[in-house]
Amino acid sequence: MTNGSYIVGLGLFAFVALMGAGFAADQLFAQHMWVLFFVLVGATFVLIRRAQFAPVQAPDPDAYMDGPIRYGAIATIFWGVIGLTVGVVAALQLAFPDLNIEPWFNFGRMRPLHTSAVIFAFGGNALIATSFYVVQRTSRARMFGGDLAWFVFWGYQLFIVMAATGYLLGITQSREYAEPEWYVDIWLTIVWVAYLLVFLGTILKRKEPHIYVANWFYLAFIVTIAMLHIVNNLAVPASFVGSRSYSLFAGVQDALTQWWYGHNAVGFFLTAGFLGMMYYFVPKQAGRPVYSYRLSIIHFWALIFLYIWAGPHHLHYTALPDWAQTLGMVFSIMLWMPSWGGMINGLMTLSGAWDKIRTDPVIRMMVAAIAFYGMATFEGPMMSIKAVNSLSHYTDWTIGHVHSGALGWNGLITFAALYFMVPRLWGRARLYSERLVVWHFWLAMIGIVVYAAVMWVSGIMQGLMWREYDEQGFLVYSFAETVQAMFPYYLMRALGGALYLAGAIIMAYNLTMTILGHEREEEPIGGKSAAPRPAAVPAE
Repeated sequence: MTNGSYIVGLGLFAFVALMGAGFAADQLFAQHMWVLFFVLVGATFVLIRRAQFAPVQAPDPDAYMDGPIRYGAIATIFWGVIGLTVGVVAALQLAFPDLNIEPWFNFGRMRPLHTSAVIFAFGGNALIATSFYVVQRTSRARMFGGDLAWFVFWGYQLFIVMAATGYLLGITQSREYAEPEWYVDIWLTIVWVAYLLVFLGTILKRKEPHIYVANWFYLAFIVTIAMLHIVNNLAVPASFVGSRSYSLFAGVQDALTQWWYGHNAVGFFLTAGFLGMMYYFVPKQAGRPVYSYRLSIIHFWALIFLYIWAGPHHLHYTALPDWAQTLGMVFSIMLWMPSWGGMINGLMTLSGAWDKIRTDPVIRMMVAAIAFYGMATFEGPMMSIKAVNSLSHYTDWTIGHVHSGALGWNGLITFAALYFMVPRLWGRARLYSERLVVWHFWLAMIGIVVYAAVMWVSGIMQGLMWREYDEQGFLVYSFAETVQAMFPYYLMRALGGALYLAGAIIMAYNLTMTILGHEREEEPIGGKSAAPRPAAVPAE
């Protein structure tokens, strides 16, 4: 497909956006359509400057299609820095309310912007890029669908822009996760179906008879997220030229549907997809096979069966029937076993190569990520127990738990995957600087520990203050007093986030210099290079 075809398509979309702005039923929809129009016009202008109306040479059918992966790696770095920056700003807004700038930059709009930017923009681009990288190399086949992979990449970036601007404009479904409105959801569905076709088509055309386990985790993530997205966002638009829609669910049914979606977004987007990363990049970086392939299969099937039932543990002591709350709690506790099976498998892959932690900062980052995965998947089942949840729920303890998992597990394994992929994607002999990876590692680790520790302390303090009664049965502390008590902890949280952000900025600089082909003269880390290892033997 030539750029001329893209130009025609973008022009048609821009025309539709212009018509939507002209016939909008409300002002917010009109503003959003203008955003879409200018984004599409800008994209059309870029393509016109690079137009290729002559037939282009057919690609080598045996060569990997790495163009969308390179763009995906860059987008992951870019959105990671943006999302973390918004998170630091949101943390400061809690400590200093004067930083809330009405109407677009108040905490109520910055918070969903931050969570969606780090999960769906940073994490989503990382998953798309790494899955495209892994599926080709483990299948020994070029990506299926030709330019469909480019549509997935650019279509996903358009979704991110529309969702992000929608949050700032106040265009959401006003539910727990502040989902984008109906027309953005429909666009994401189209892009996601194309993503599934590319990934599954590549597996079906594979030259390698075996389907490597990482691809099973990626495939489970893609299919389940499609199901979650469609069911959770079932809605009826009030107008096809308006920003308002009405969910098909209401009351406790809506709450259950949202947390079935919400916890399984954690289970399949933030767990299964990133386990696909772990099962490919950890053995590749360590130069060792997966410790136990049988354990990885057990891990896979147990995880995807159990996770889908765990969502009700977010609704303890609510109108949800007690049996459903207990069901969620029981399945959450059972999840501990397959989760730790995956952690053990990842860590034991380094058997016989533990010295690489001293000499290879990327391995160090991977080991820390797997350790945080294990800690987060212990803490989550513990917090699902009703007696613990009665203290922890609605407090900063939950925030500490979420961020220890997201920053420690998802963030570190993504950073490590980028450090592995970028030199290979651009044909570089090595990273620009391994010393900067060490700096990144320690800034990230200190930032996570500061962030999570202060949230654990402040969360438990919050819960205890909220349930403190005097001898006459009245609450001892007003809600305003509990908020005031959080001030020093909110400052420390912002500091922890800023340290983590500083590490991400160092990574962005390091990878940019690597892409540009620069290398820095450095002494080997650990004093000397690791000695060569004998051929590895799997556990079976």
